[in-house]
Amino acid sequence: MSEFRFDAVGHRFGERVVLRDIDLRITERRVGLIGANGSGKSTMARMLNGLLKPDTGTVTVDGLDAARKGAQVRRKVGFVFTDPDTQIVMPTVAEDLAFSLRRSGLDKAAIAGRVAGMLDRFGLAAHADHPAHLLSGGQKQLLAIGSALIRQPEVIVADEPTTLLDLRNARRVSEALNSLDQQVIVVTHQLALLDGFDRVVVLDDGCVAFDGTPAEAVGAYRRLVE
Repeated sequence: MSEFRFDAVGHRFGERVVLRDIDLRITERRVGLIGANGSGKSTMARMLNGLLKPDTGTVTVDGLDAARKGAQVRRKVGFVFTDPDTQIVMPTVAEDLAFSLRRSGLDKAAIAGRVAGMLDRFGLAAHADHPAHLLSGGQKQLLAIGSALIRQPEVIVADEPTTLLDLRNARRVSEALNSLDQQVIVVTHQLALLDGFDRVVVLDDGCVAFDGTPAEAVGAYRRLVE
C-alpha cells in the first residue's frame, strides 16, 4: 500500500480556514473521509494527488511531495470527481477511455486492448460508440472510474462518487469501488459505502475529529452532527 502523509497541513480559501494543522498518515487499503459540508474533506482529497497545494505544511505520497512532484504522484494516484461530466472530455465512451492513455507511450493495439477491458469490466461494451454525455448518471460515473483506472494507478481517490446518483446507481458504483484491487480512499456522505473499510477519518471544521474503525467513526460523526 502507498503511504500518504499530511504534516502540519493548513489551507485557506480566501479568508476561510479550510484545514488546520493536519497531521495524518494513511497506509490502509480502504479508507473513508467523512464530515459535514465545509469540513475540509474534499480539500484533503484533492491534495492526495497534487490537484491542490496546501498553504502550509506538506503532503507526501510514498515520500514524493505532492505539490512539487504532482505529475509523478498523479501517475500513482487516480482521481474520480463527484460530477463525472467534469471528467468526460471526448465524444464517445471508447474515445473517452482512450483519451486517458494519450501520453502513456502505448501503441494503438495496447490502447485498444485496455479500452476493451474497461468497457467489459464496467458493463459499457454495448455503449462504446455512444455519446458519452448521453449515458445515465450511473454509467457516467462508471466511465469516470474506468478512465481513472485505465492508467493502472496504485491508488484511486474518489470524491463523493455517489452523491448525484439514485440508490440503484449508487449501489453499482459502490460495488465497482469495492471490487478494485487498488488502494481506495473515498470521501462520502453515504455512510453505508464504508461497510468493510479498514479505517474512517472524521473531519470537523478543518480538523481531524475522530480516526478509527467505520462503526466507531460513524458513531462519532453522528454525535457531532447531533
